[in-house]
Amino acid sequence: MGFRTIDELEEALRGADYLPDRGLSTALFLSLALSKPVLLEGEAGVGKTEAAKALATVLGARLIRLQCYEGLDVAHAVYEWNYPRQLLHIRAAQEGTLREEELFGPEYLIRRPLLEAIDSEGPVVLLIDEIDRADEEFEAFLLEVLSDFQITIPELGTIAARRRPAVILTSNRTRELHDALKRRALFHWIGHPSIEREIAIVRLRVPGIAEQLAAEAAAFVRELRGLDLAKPPGVAETIDWAMALNALGRQEIDAEVVQQTLGSVLKYREDIEAVQDETLSRLVEEARAASAAR
Repeated sequence: MGFRTIDELEEALRGADYLPDRGLSTALFLSLALSKPVLLEGEAGVGKTEAAKALATVLGARLIRLQCYEGLDVAHAVYEWNYPRQLLHIRAAQEGTLREEELFGPEYLIRRPLLEAIDSEGPVVLLIDEIDRADEEFEAFLLEVLSDFQITIPELGTIAARRRPAVILTSNRTRELHDALKRRALFHWIGHPSIEREIAIVRLRVPGIAEQLAAEAAAFVRELRGLDLAKPPGVAETIDWAMALNALGRQEIDAEVVQQTLGSVLKYREDIEAVQDETLSRLVEEARAASAAR
């Protein structure tokens, strides 16, 4: 695994510019120690995908990402045959005898993320991103893969993992996942961080940012989350906004710069319209006051 203690893993993740809480560090450590997948749930933008990227970095492993969506099938997740290349081979061999194994050899196989991760010789972190967006049928297929870490291709036989990949599944909880899938994985809920930790994340991910600006940006986003918005901003939006403010050379926020850069933190027109005039000025003042009180 490479890490003897949770503290070692946590320190390594910090070195990869990812600031986990103790619960997440423990879940990732146990996932590696027990060779079990870990399911990370939480709202969009709280750092689930970034956790997988950081873990791959500290393990010196290749990150293989399967982005889930409605209608995802085996051909796009596991493998498919290169039919155009097979057809060319058939045409080239029209004069002679053609054996079936010539058409269904490994050279004609297009490896998709799941097969690529299982058949890899080197260390791999397999990220199955937003599993809640996939159909229940694909979720059921995934159960078998995560149980045995092997894939059967009728024309070639069964391919078993030579070394198990570290597996991270993420879910934004747009639907409930089956209990069978949850039983096969460790579980950790990632919520919005405390204000102190969010400030620390901003300072880690935005080198050179003024301390006051980091504190005010984090406090302002925290105030936004208390409003009735269609899409409350996550930590990812806080980081993006802090980068934008820092690029503008700001040392602190005011109503004018917030108005000009609000599109970095809010992504729906209705939400931007809801944060205008008196509301915007009030939130700015509350964020500045919260920063000054620290």
